[in-house]
Amino acid sequence: MAKEIKTIGVLTSGGDAPGMNAAVRAVVRTAIAEGIQVKGIMRGYAGLLEEEIKDMDSFSVADIINRGGTILYTARCAAFMEKEGQKLGAEVCRKHGIDGLVIIGGDGSFRGAKALADLGINTIGIPGTIDLDIACTDYTIGFDTAINTAINAIDKIRDTSTSHERVSIVEVMGRHAGYIALWCGIGSGAEDILLPETYDHDEQRVIDQIVEHRKKGKRHHIIINAEGIGHSVSMAARIEAATGIETRATILGHMQRGGMPSCKDRVYASIMGAKAVHLLKEGKSKRIIAYRKGEFLDYDIEEALAMEKSLPEEYVAISRNLIRF
Repeated sequence: MAKEIKTIGVLTSGGDAPGMNAAVRAVVRTAIAEGIQVKGIMRGYAGLLEEEIKDMDSFSVADIINRGGTILYTARCAAFMEKEGQKLGAEVCRKHGIDGLVIIGGDGSFRGAKALADLGINTIGIPGTIDLDIACTDYTIGFDTAINTAINAIDKIRDTSTSHERVSIVEVMGRHAGYIALWCGIGSGAEDILLPETYDHDEQRVIDQIVEHRKKGKRHHIIINAEGIGHSVSMAARIEAATGIETRATILGHMQRGGMPSCKDRVYASIMGAKAVHLLKEGKSKRIIAYRKGEFLDYDIEEALAMEKSLPEEYVAISRNLIRF
């Protein structure tokens, strides 16, 4: 028989994402409803190693579902990448009576979860990252809010870009994955979208398209540029020099990580948090919760980490047709 789960720990790790608080709230309240105690671990794996652990109750998570960021804070932890750090983490869990651990984060966080599971600590991962770059799931906590935050900013930039007849380069987050750029490009009606996965660094093509659009009467031009390509300011200078058209760069940066989570991020994060508790109660471990094709599922961590994810080719093809003028 599976060991009875009496105490669950919950932590957030890696980059913060809107909706993490909703997941934490769901873990805490679902566990309490099931007669399970909950301990909040501050600052991710770093806080685990430093034993920054506190008891949580329903009141601890009151009025947080609408807040961005994470009330548990988050941090990177180089020490936890080493075996000694992982062993210490497992020892700390046992010392504090933590029978199961819910880890909200991305791929790096899940590698830590796997290590703890291999050391005998039941772990469940919840995908929390604005980049949507976790292969086993079609949804990650924070992505929906991040793209809506960016779209809102891009719409405003388009207004002033139109007034001044400018070219505007808007740089959105996404160091290795172009999901934010692709969705924002399609959703904002951008004239060009530069994705890390597909951009061939042919800047002359971009310049030629701006000139051609201007000849056809287009008085503004919005370029969505992914963080993984970057260099938006120098790119703007080169485009202005080549075209004679005033060109400005706006880097949206970490504003995309903050703000009130969307309804979707609140609801999906809540469902994932509740499901994590139910899996632990069933004695499950080393699982990642995912959302695929309209269903909430769970995968073995090793299987999930071995999966590869690429931008949907159909979406990319559609975006190329939509930017033609």
